[in-house]
Amino acid sequence: MASGGANYRNGTQRNSLKGTTTATDRQLSMNLNPSKAALKNKSLSSVGASSGLRKSSPGSLGGGTAKDDAGVPGRVRVAVRLRPRNAEESVADADFADCVELQPEFKRLKLRKNNWDTDTYEFDEVLTEFASQKRVYEVVAKPVVESVLDGYNGTVMAYGQTGTGKTYTLGRLGEEDTADRGIIVRAMEDILADVSLESDSVSVSYLQLYMESLQDLLDPTNDNISIVEDPKSGDVSLPGATLVEIRDQQSFLELLQLGEAHRYAANTRLNTESSRSHALLMVHVKRSVKGRELAHSSQNGNSTNMAKSLRPTLVRKGKLVVVDLAGSERIDKSGSEGHTLEEAKSINLSLSALGKCINALAENSAHVPVRDSKLTRLLRDSFGGTARTSLVITIGPSPRHRGETTSTIMFGQRAMKVENMLKLKEEFDYKSLARKLDIQLDKLIMEHERKQKAFEEEIERITTDTQNQISEAERNYADAMEKERLKYQKDYMESIKKLEEKWMMNQHKLGERKDQMASTAEEVAELQKLLSKETSLRKAAEEEVNNLKSQLAQLKMSEASANSEILKLQKMLEDEAYRKEKLEGEISMLQTQLLQLSFEADETRRRLDRGGPGKVLGGLDSLISQVRPQVNDSVNEEKASIANLFEQVGLQKILSLLEAEDADVRIHAVKVVANLAAEESNQQKIVEAGGLTSLLLLLGSSEDEMIHRVAAGAIANLAMNETNQELILSEGGIRLLSITAANAEDPQTLRMVAGAIANLCGNDKLQNKLRDEGGIKALLGMVKCGHPDVLAQVARGIANFAKCESRASAQGSKTGRSLLIEDGALPWIVQNANNDVSPIRRHIELAVCHLAQHEVNARDMITGGALWELVRISQDCSREDIRTLAHRTLTSSPTFLAELRRLRIDY
Repeated sequence: MASGGANYRNGTQRNSLKGTTTATDRQLSMNLNPSKAALKNKSLSSVGASSGLRKSSPGSLGGGTAKDDAGVPGRVRVAVRLRPRNAEESVADADFADCVELQPEFKRLKLRKNNWDTDTYEFDEVLTEFASQKRVYEVVAKPVVESVLDGYNGTVMAYGQTGTGKTYTLGRLGEEDTADRGIIVRAMEDILADVSLESDSVSVSYLQLYMESLQDLLDPTNDNISIVEDPKSGDVSLPGATLVEIRDQQSFLELLQLGEAHRYAANTRLNTESSRSHALLMVHVKRSVKGRELAHSSQNGNSTNMAKSLRPTLVRKGKLVVVDLAGSERIDKSGSEGHTLEEAKSINLSLSALGKCINALAENSAHVPVRDSKLTRLLRDSFGGTARTSLVITIGPSPRHRGETTSTIMFGQRAMKVENMLKLKEEFDYKSLARKLDIQLDKLIMEHERKQKAFEEEIERITTDTQNQISEAERNYADAMEKERLKYQKDYMESIKKLEEKWMMNQHKLGERKDQMASTAEEVAELQKLLSKETSLRKAAEEEVNNLKSQLAQLKMSEASANSEILKLQKMLEDEAYRKEKLEGEISMLQTQLLQLSFEADETRRRLDRGGPGKVLGGLDSLISQVRPQVNDSVNEEKASIANLFEQVGLQKILSLLEAEDADVRIHAVKVVANLAAEESNQQKIVEAGGLTSLLLLLGSSEDEMIHRVAAGAIANLAMNETNQELILSEGGIRLLSITAANAEDPQTLRMVAGAIANLCGNDKLQNKLRDEGGIKALLGMVKCGHPDVLAQVARGIANFAKCESRASAQGSKTGRSLLIEDGALPWIVQNANNDVSPIRRHIELAVCHLAQHEVNARDMITGGALWELVRISQDCSREDIRTLAHRTLTSSPTFLAELRRLRIDY
């Protein structure tokens, strides 16, 4: 925590504690009697508390395995740091000497009880007010960071009175001067320089413990993180915390800035920016141990390449916890009151619980009250656990705070007696091995599938070729058989003809050649043989013809079965036509039900409007208590009806009714879609089904005022999603909304349109496109309506737009004047900054603060009178966060401060 008005100066760097260990324990006498002026010394035990563990081999801490019971003792190391006097102390304590005297060369501190009596204490390191941030880091945190890189858990913690420089020591970013960088920034620089981003990983969580509630500084909505303890090992984990992987130093600095912006702080008498919560930065370092696998494989020369690839990687997991404790304070000195008083009580209770645990550990008590506070549960591993812990206690020189300084010193003395058992966190990375095996298995499966596919294609090719060859052979065989049959038939007929001719000749010559009868009989016998041969050939031809006839019959049967299949298909088509007619009848019935449900929804909405806030005088509470059950029942019945319709009809059919020719059908359909869009669970379904596009088309094509109002309300609900916002702009939604706003006269329609544009104004990526398409001018054009609900939505849109511009300017992605000022919104903003309507006033006050954060807008705001509103907001705003934001903006702007000085206004 940065002290009020006190800045540290760079001093001479002393010898670092890096690489040193204390071989023996120094035993000094201790005298706690405050009445004597004797020298007080505290017994110290320096047992392996330096970075010597970083240079030792892993075998000395458990043989290089991941066993949980391997460890070495390590005492908590404590350093004391003195801050210089601030401006207030330089004036108030000008006649008094400092209450402490440092002897850094002897590592001792003398505490003055009065002008003649002092107590002396020894610490592991004594840092004067001239010690540089670099020396503080090397003495306090660097040995712990090196142990974390070797696979141990480590803790660096700052403890002290409020305003003594804890946050300065730990969390200084060094944006203006790199020499002012604190322990957190320097630790991350060393970690990123030592790890390999290819095989190692660094991830960060940033939390705060506020009023016994553990909150995520990287996600403010996550404000109740649970603490989970392993019943076996006692390790503490936070499964609900945001874990961000760090790849470079710049992203880490942006992460720290984001977390610091969400941390609670308040202005007290002792500190103008007093931290009201304990901040915890957790850095998880996961490193793969190189060389182990090669050394192991060299011992087993018979191992195959596959066995080497299946050996899991050895991983070391170290965790660095940096704790910026909120400062202890006395109520009478800090002047806390109201909520700040409750915060101070919570801080003191948690610090008291931590002190009790330290006392119990220092005295080796059988019971350590760890569960008395969430702070002690979170630091369970840091004190008496397995982590290497380094504590820096911060004190001030003022004699007015001697009591708080004494309490801080005694806390550090007791912490030096706490012994931790350092344990190396090693394990085999079976998940990485499983991923490798999965990749190899996928490759083998793909190769197998490729070969299988090639084999199947080859089989299919061979089968096709074979079938083609068989078909060709069958055709050739059939052709050959037909040719042979025709040839044999022709030969047969010719032979018959010849035989007949010969027979006729023989008959003619029979009378003449009776003497040749014997020879003729032989010829007849020969002819008979030839005839029998020809007869057999004829029978074979007839059999072939019969086979062809049987094949023809089979083809006719196949044709008959195909005709039967065609008849079946015709019957199926007739059945489908009948079902289609039946479905069309059901659709007409559902459309009738849809019209009836929309009518019921209108009636319900009218009853709600009549039962809403209006001109109600006395007896309002009793009337609301009587009407509310009925209204709730009506709303529930309407939601149930719409849900039943949604399930029965289906979203696609409901959306199709938006394009119906009947105007009443379109009106009722858009009302149903608007009611569905009010439920977040239905929004994604509506967008995926094209509902957003249909609503935009309906908004541009319809001239009905009611359709404009309901469609704009549905678009406003869908515009709460960032993806839907980009879709709305890509489809010309801003232009359609602007045209609707220009033509609308109904305040409710304008309220819906203004709400949709206000939601779009909250998207950082759409600023320029929103302005180019007339979104800002459309908002400003709706103020002429004068209706409070419309003005509230316009003010919300301007506040969202100004916030996005402020964020873009802080990130360096935007330069130049605000687009709101260029479009002429500043006069209306100034005019309504003190509006009687609370929502309008709150949004306008936020817009003024966000516009003032960009220095280039300052001159326009002074000319337009916004400076006086900013001063009023910083003093009279009912909300503390807005009032604080206005004050910080005024004090950080050179232009505003110069104008106030010119006007001789003391601010």
